[in-house]
Amino acid sequence: MKKDNKLIGAGLLTAFAASLCCITPVLALIAGTSGLASSFSWLEPFRPYLIGLTILVLGFAWYQKLKPKKEIDCDCETDEKPKFIQSKKFLGIVTGFAIVMLAFPYYAHIFYPKSEKQVIVVDKSNVQTVEFSIKGMTCAGCEEHVNHEVNKLSGIIKSTASYENGNAIVEFDNSKTNIAEIEIAINGTGYSVTDKKEK
Repeated sequence: MKKDNKLIGAGLLTAFAASLCCITPVLALIAGTSGLASSFSWLEPFRPYLIGLTILVLGFAWYQKLKPKKEIDCDCETDEKPKFIQSKKFLGIVTGFAIVMLAFPYYAHIFYPKSEKQVIVVDKSNVQTVEFSIKGMTCAGCEEHVNHEVNKLSGIIKSTASYENGNAIVEFDNSKTNIAEIEIAINGTGYSVTDKKEK
């Protein structure tokens, strides 16, 4: 029974570790400490291995729980009800939680408020588009975090961050904000601007 508890604990731990790099930006947003967002981005390369390990551990735990019990010739009472933590119901809850954690990068965007805003551009010649190369983004949650922080600045028309491309393309009114302020906003998330070029 202790072996089952260890398997369940290991399954939870690996599922949490696999999603930690994507959960941190959301937690940082909620806590108001956006600079911590990239703290666990170093885990991203290990994510596929952690996911595999989670599946293996929970699969083995389910195998242990569902395999037929060996019959023992004994006249003693053995119909003792297992504790909740050793039940199939608890293992089912843990498995469900692990699935929710592993899928987190795919729905992290729902935690970020939509920043629909009207930007009035007085002079079209003030509109500027700059591509910022960004180091440290690893999932859609990172993209949302960068877009959220950039959109706080006045004069931002559009911000499109991409973790796959490692960049953010920002369109803005340069009479209301500038490249340096946008770079400060991006760096404030914990990710780093490595290069910038006008489009």
